[in-house]
Amino acid sequence: MREDEHRVEAWRALLMAHNAAVRAIESDVQRNGRIPLTWYDVLLELRGAGEQGLRMQEVAERVVLSRTRVSRLVDEMARSGLVRKQPDPTDKRVTWAVINDEGRAALRETAPVYMRGIQEHFARYLTDEETAVITAALLRVAQAGDDIRLG
Repeated sequence: MREDEHRVEAWRALLMAHNAAVRAIESDVQRNGRIPLTWYDVLLELRGAGEQGLRMQEVAERVVLSRTRVSRLVDEMARSGLVRKQPDPTDKRVTWAVINDEGRAALRETAPVYMRGIQEHFARYLTDEETAVITAALLRVAQAGDDIRLG
């Protein structure tokens, strides 16, 4: 196999592994968690942002699972009482999403299911050495993407 074929095969394997693991984890979270996996993804980012929250545009840039429908997703989460949306007092075009206590509780309740899913559907198939190599390589790719996006 030529070098470029190996790289295409690596890309394909990454996509297939991601799809399989996310579907399995999503199924576990759906059966045993409090919130859908897509909500978990958003709440995780909002919690990491602290008390100020994130602009809706930042939420869309950071979430992994549902970029295309972030606004609707956050609206659903606000109706469910997990986050609040608030207009920016200095720029009326900007809306902030902020996690609240109920959202933090939902995140805590779902985290064990999510973490078990990562172990069961992803991590158990990798040695420590493979985990280190995959982590380093994928973080390099992610950083390059950030560098390009931020220009």
